[in-house]
Amino acid sequence: MATNITWHEGLTREERNNYRGQQGITIWLTGLSASGKSTVATALEQHLLHNGVAAYRLDGDNIRFGLNKDLGFSEKDRNENIRRIAEVSKLFADASTVSITSFISPYRADRLTARELHRAASPPIPFIEVHIDVPLEVAEARDPKGLYKKAREGIIKEFTGISAPYEAPENPELKIRTDHLTVEEAVQEIVNYLEKKGYITLKALA
Repeated sequence: MATNITWHEGLTREERNNYRGQQGITIWLTGLSASGKSTVATALEQHLLHNGVAAYRLDGDNIRFGLNKDLGFSEKDRNENIRRIAEVSKLFADASTVSITSFISPYRADRLTARELHRAASPPIPFIEVHIDVPLEVAEARDPKGLYKKAREGIIKEFTGISAPYEAPENPELKIRTDHLTVEEAVQEIVNYLEKKGYITLKALA
């Protein structure tokens, strides 16, 4: 770690929140491939923006085209993938934006690291873990990218749910079954939770 650097103070988060008229939070969607994370995250971002809430979606695949293009899918690289995105989501939230992440993030320890990173901020940044949950057989039946088939055939190594573990959240803030709910219903569950907790105030735009 570099030692010849200095932290420079700027506006406080409270000042930024007041200027923007909202607070920043991180909504961390986790689940198996093909569970519906990206679909729900995209719809949630659109819904919040349409209702006057600044939001930005960080997608697992998209991030690997740029920020994390140097990382593979070994456990070590998955750890680093989540560490980096936790830092980025924290920056968005610190900038008074609702940060929505959709990553498999299969390991509990990595998700806890992301939560603790937000908790260590001063003041702490709200971190909402949302388990986008479907049985493996449902995710595998969907398989829009054909990844489960390739994993079963041994073409893809270290694939979550087949040849690599997925450690489901034990106490997420929300658990959403996308095989039981429509995308719209899933988004509404998240929005209802955020409004109930006072994290957002919707103000529909004309």
